[in-house]
Amino acid sequence: MPALSPTMTQGNIAKWKKKEGEKIEVGDVLCEIETDKATLEFECLEEGFLAKILVPEGSKDVPVGQAIAITVEDADDIQNVPATVGSGSDVKEEKSTDQDVKSEGGAQETSSINASELPPHVILGMPALSPTMNQGNIAKWRKKEGDKIEVGDVICEIETDKATLEFETLEEGYLAKILAPEGSKDVAVGQPIAITVEDSNDIEAVKTSASSSSGKKVKEEKPSHHGSKAEASKAKGNFKRISPSAKLLISEHGLDASSLHASGPYGTLLKTDVLAAIKSGKGKKSSAVEKGAPPPQKSPQPSAIPSLEPKQSDSFEDLPNTQIRKVIARRLLESKQTIPHLYLSTDVILDPLLSFRKELKEQHDVKVSVNDIVIKAVAIALRNVPQANAYWNVEKGEIILCDSVDISIAVATEKGLMTPIVRNADQKSISAISSEVKQLAEKARVGKLTPNEFQGGTFSISNLGMYPVDQFVAIINPPQAGILAVGRGNKVVEPLLGSDGIERPAVINKMNLTLSADHRVFDGQVSGAFLSALRANFSDIRRLLL
Repeated sequence: MPALSPTMTQGNIAKWKKKEGEKIEVGDVLCEIETDKATLEFECLEEGFLAKILVPEGSKDVPVGQAIAITVEDADDIQNVPATVGSGSDVKEEKSTDQDVKSEGGAQETSSINASELPPHVILGMPALSPTMNQGNIAKWRKKEGDKIEVGDVICEIETDKATLEFETLEEGYLAKILAPEGSKDVAVGQPIAITVEDSNDIEAVKTSASSSSGKKVKEEKPSHHGSKAEASKAKGNFKRISPSAKLLISEHGLDASSLHASGPYGTLLKTDVLAAIKSGKGKKSSAVEKGAPPPQKSPQPSAIPSLEPKQSDSFEDLPNTQIRKVIARRLLESKQTIPHLYLSTDVILDPLLSFRKELKEQHDVKVSVNDIVIKAVAIALRNVPQANAYWNVEKGEIILCDSVDISIAVATEKGLMTPIVRNADQKSISAISSEVKQLAEKARVGKLTPNEFQGGTFSISNLGMYPVDQFVAIINPPQAGILAVGRGNKVVEPLLGSDGIERPAVINKMNLTLSADHRVFDGQVSGAFLSALRANFSDIRRLLL
């Protein structure tokens, strides 16, 4: 049962929109859920099959987090789901145990706050912003402690495994206390992240109670922790992480790690921190410690061979990864391991495109990029060769043709590669595509894309023409079957046939296009037909206006 509002603790299953055994696509409505505020639709964010409905239509007061259905990726796995799962006592016992664990975990998280001492308040938990989300990161707090919050205000930005989404409030009040500070990682769904109150006069009472309880908890926990791990605490010092180069320098110079201070992200002790301590003379171990321990024994090295350790120590630094990059790495590996990639390359003449672009700007004051026209050319080629606008259905073992031409555009962001989608690109004008691409790219860079703006798509384009890249091959974005890699344009001299039938050397602009295709969908005939249609669009650019 999803939490469809920050204050929702239970809901009613008003109506199931899908039946057991049915195929579910991204964005399909699984069921209608009646909350304390309204009846809302529960949309699916992943493909699969509805194998078993655990909570039937009309069920009342279903707690948030309780299992309401089981989905599977493969249709053949539906029969493997036990028929007894759902209404039996086993499920109730399993769920009650799970709820007990969750309540215990919640108690541990909020044990530093005595709710009885607080004025009327609401504890906001980490929301489940997608059906598969079980934890998230607090990317940014948009409201500060003491700020007034209205219905629909964005409280904070939460980074999930798919995107950075906004957490909106559905009730008025004041943000009294932030429990999970900005930058918090892997916060479990349901774990308290903030406290709100209805009256501004109650803010200080919440802050005071939370601070004093938190201080009391720290005082109680510290002695036992120090007593059990005194040596480990001394060795670790005032930092949470340490880079390999910093660890090596500490060992080489015999420094006391407990006196070093970290300046890196998320409390990481960097090499520069250790070098600064060495330069200032800080961090050295006391003479008593040095006398008590024998000097480190180094294995003799031939004088003719210089030591490479200092150079190696300069080569390492730990960098924290984002959730998005982790997902990208997993999906790229899966793509290369499970999809038989077929690569085909061709060159197209850019001069007609450049002339057309210049004409649009001078005569119609319409500014579009080369990439905008490439998107339109690819979309028209996919419409003319519908066999290329398809994907491989693993469950059925067959090719599925797509009804619409939806082009995914690769956009580089600080957190990783995103692929916003220009839907029905073959039906839109070049100027409309240009405007939409600008908006989607900006939203991707600031992490504001909604799931429907980057999930789906039938074909991808990766353009590195703005860099000195003549040719490259891209990795297919599953479950799609093709991605086009676009290189930069280069001036070349080639013989051209004149009107008099005589070939003469001429300077022309050429651009390389490389298709990475799923060989299960693209055989030689389909690949050749698609590239032929694409080349025709570039040679006669006005075909795109038809």
